[in-house]
Amino acid sequence: MKVSTRGRYALRIMLDIALNGGDAPVSFKDVSNRQEISFKYMEQIGALLTRAGLLKSVRGAQGGYYLVHKPNETTVGSILRVTEGQLSPVACLEKGENTCPRSADCMTIPLWEKLNNAILDVLDNTTLQDLIDISKARHLITIDGADDGPGDGE
Repeated sequence: MKVSTRGRYALRIMLDIALNGGDAPVSFKDVSNRQEISFKYMEQIGALLTRAGLLKSVRGAQGGYYLVHKPNETTVGSILRVTEGQLSPVACLEKGENTCPRSADCMTIPLWEKLNNAILDVLDNTTLQDLIDISKARHLITIDGADDGPGDGE
């Protein structure tokens, strides 16, 4: 599984809003500037995240976006499923139950199932809050949430 640019950007957008939102909506223009992501591309990703119920938009001069759920309730897996679709490493595991006609005789399926379970375990058990806490411990962000840079692991 390779996470696309859209997936990495979606995660950065959600983290930025989690850090800078508080009680007020966050302007995508501000997120775009902080994260160095094209505003037009952010709007496309924002629309996906809004349709998926992860973000809510507020119109008007003081409008912007805010998280629908708290950072400790929003998993990385829920975000990446919006942008990436299935997170399985092989096609035969994409629909949950393996329906491949070769599954009974496949010598590699135990490996793919183990890898799939490990990926899902990490992504579905890591929240935005976990990433914020790790970033604070690494001194990548200050206590007040100001972002020191746009890094996304590239």
